Amino acid sequence: MSKQLDEVIRELSELYDADSEDSFVSLYMNKDDDRKFIERRMKSCKSVFKGKYLKHFEDTMNDILDALKQTAWTSIAVFASRKHNFLKTVSLTVEVENALIVDSSPYLRPLARIQDEWESFTLVLISSNYAKIFSISLGKMDREKTLSKDIMNKHKKGGWSQARFNRLRRGAIHAFLKEVEEALRKISDTQIVLAGPGNAKLQFKDMISKNLNERIVEIIDVSIDDEKELMKESIDLIAERERKQSYAAVQQLKSEILKDGLAAYGIKETLQAVKNGQVELLLIEKDYKPLGWMCENCQVVDEGVKTTCPYCGKRASEVDVIEEILEFAERTDADIEFTDDEELANLGHVGAILRFK
Repeated sequence: MSKQLDEVIRELSELYDADSEDSFVSLYMNKDDDRKFIERRMKSCKSVFKGKYLKHFEDTMNDILDALKQTAWTSIAVFASRKHNFLKTVSLTVEVENALIVDSSPYLRPLARIQDEWESFTLVLISSNYAKIFSISLGKMDREKTLSKDIMNKHKKGGWSQARFNRLRRGAIHAFLKEVEEALRKISDTQIVLAGPGNAKLQFKDMISKNLNERIVEIIDVSIDDEKELMKESIDLIAERERKQSYAAVQQLKSEILKDGLAAYGIKETLQAVKNGQVELLLIEKDYKPLGWMCENCQVVDEGVKTTCPYCGKRASEVDVIEEILEFAERTDADIEFTDDEELANLGHVGAILRFK
């Protein structure tokens, strides 16, 4: 799902209608929330539109409402434009903040934040004769593979020598672990959490290929039967890794600023850098939502409120500046990190580590 979500975000970032600020409707919704939210937002938007714009909005909303009826979902994002004959639904496994946004392009910020905060990984629960491989994406666990093998656990008196028995048993365990490795190689291309009782998980780590070994980020000691606790502990560990990565990214940004290196910070600098394709990693304060404007003629974007562009004198429209930065970042394959680190707030709420100056 994470890869699919990445592809969806990239596709949506390419959509833009330069001729109209009212072309795309973006809906984020949880099924158990107040369904009158949609009615209230539709009423508010319809009070603004007139003529063909009202007709387009109503047609687009009809497409969205039909999609909600035809799709199984608990949380969902829907992006639509009747003008562009476009409709995309994304069923989500995590809750979202309800929003219905009408703009010249799809509203990506909630999706991008989910993608950043809910990192995908592979969970391997393993013992010397039993293994389960799970894919974890957006907080949901799907079992991909279960493997088991009947391995001798006791030495029978009067039969094989103890040494021969131990040798055969070690060989059987090794063969089983190689089978698990082969299954994991076919299933996983994400980071790996390795879990289970005893030493089998450590033996497995030591014997697998370098490529797989380097993707192991955590090792957990847990009962082979306690999947619920394992799921919770694994997600907590990955969330803690995300917090550490976020902190490290802000520290790297500060370091680059101090040495006048590959860094940009604040709205103006960061926006210019991302438009130029310079950004390697974009950092955004999680809940920062500044007012902004965009010139419909020369496409200049900046903070504040303006109805006329100070550069060309043409009409300027209100925009979500962070959303504009995000769209450029997605189009240029920049990585995106959302953070609540106060140090980023002090640097202007957004910043970037650059590919080049």
